[in-house]
Amino acid sequence: MWQPDGWDVRVRLGVLTPHADVGPESELRAMAPADVGLHAARVPFAAMGPGGVMGLTVPLAPVRAFAEPSHVDDAAELLAAAPVAAIAYAFTSSAYVIGARGEAYMLERLTERAGGLPVVATCAAAVGALRALGVARLALVDPPWFDATLSDLGRGYYEEAGFEVPYAAPCGLPSGQALIRPDALYGWVLEQVPDAAQAVVVGGNGFRAVGVIEALEAELERPVLTANQVLLWAALRAAGEPVDGVTGYGRLFSAP
Repeated sequence: MWQPDGWDVRVRLGVLTPHADVGPESELRAMAPADVGLHAARVPFAAMGPGGVMGLTVPLAPVRAFAEPSHVDDAAELLAAAPVAAIAYAFTSSAYVIGARGEAYMLERLTERAGGLPVVATCAAAVGALRALGVARLALVDPPWFDATLSDLGRGYYEEAGFEVPYAAPCGLPSGQALIRPDALYGWVLEQVPDAAQAVVVGGNGFRAVGVIEALEAELERPVLTANQVLLWAALRAAGEPVDGVTGYGRLFSAP
């Protein structure tokens, strides 16, 4: 079977990711068709040490700082110099902390630094995906390294966007990106998500989650959205590319 080499791609997408995080690139590459190129720029994140090690919960100050000038702005400008068609900001928690208005301002700022290239962000992408799917009530499942305060800020983000959030909490799994197992996440979501929720949103771009999307949708009979899934959906749309070539990762990619 023919496989594209590094030049045989139809579109290239840039990714802004914390400097020691491999989750966004891994999940985006797993989902994206072979002819979609992915190119990451790493942004310093003070809460992450060598090897991607973090504390049991992530403090809010470095989360906020990640979205502020100048590191992420410089990274966006450098990434935009490559032949990419859109840039994806792969960091969920900063939107929780700065809110939807702060996120919108950040995207305007990054777009300007990127020379007008479209820049999309995870939480704004999730809002767009929920609206595309006709969802009004959601359950929010955050990574175990999000504490209750950060998860409550996430609830507030989606409520401010006009959604009801009957459930929002950090996932009760071991706190560490390398410790997350798809079967454990699958079981946790099934046990915790209330019937009142019309969809499940799994927050956190470093949270290993895309592998359980279709199994959860089949069992719950409702949409399941994850951070990197909605980010890829939004980045392809921003680049003017079809999204229906992404298969095996949820009904979002076949939504009208």
